[in-house]
Amino acid sequence: MAHFSSKLMGKPEYEILEHTADIDIRVKGKDLKEVFSNAALAMFDIMAERKKEATLIQEKIKIELKADNLEELFVNWLNELLSLSAIKELIFTGFKINKLEQNNLQAEAEGEDIKNYKVNTEIKAATYHELKLEQSPSGWQVEVIFDV
Repeated sequence: MAHFSSKLMGKPEYEILEHTADIDIRVKGKDLKEVFSNAALAMFDIMAERKKEATLIQEKIKIELKADNLEELFVNWLNELLSLSAIKELIFTGFKINKLEQNNLQAEAEGEDIKNYKVNTEIKAATYHELKLEQSPSGWQVEVIFDV
């Protein structure tokens, strides 16, 4: 059975940091896959909240990305999700990362109709500005700024 990180299982672990015009967050994970998933969950958690009368029809989308390095892959991941969210009118609520290497990612994203959500913050893009993706003794941590 596929395991999806999901908002339904609880809020992702992240904190919003002080920033002037944009949104700056710090996200942690026990490994790279978890930090990529948690950052995506945090992004959509900031963007929208589920309405109480939501109908839970979910759609799964396969995502394959290549990049020159891990930082580029991370930013491409979040921006690809933002793009797919806008095109398909979905809010993504779960992620299964099947393969994650230095320059290659294969994943599935699980989304729900945007009509089930109240959009609070429109995030235009994840940026490279002050991006920090690093391994720590307890796992991985990323700091990323979203352009709003």
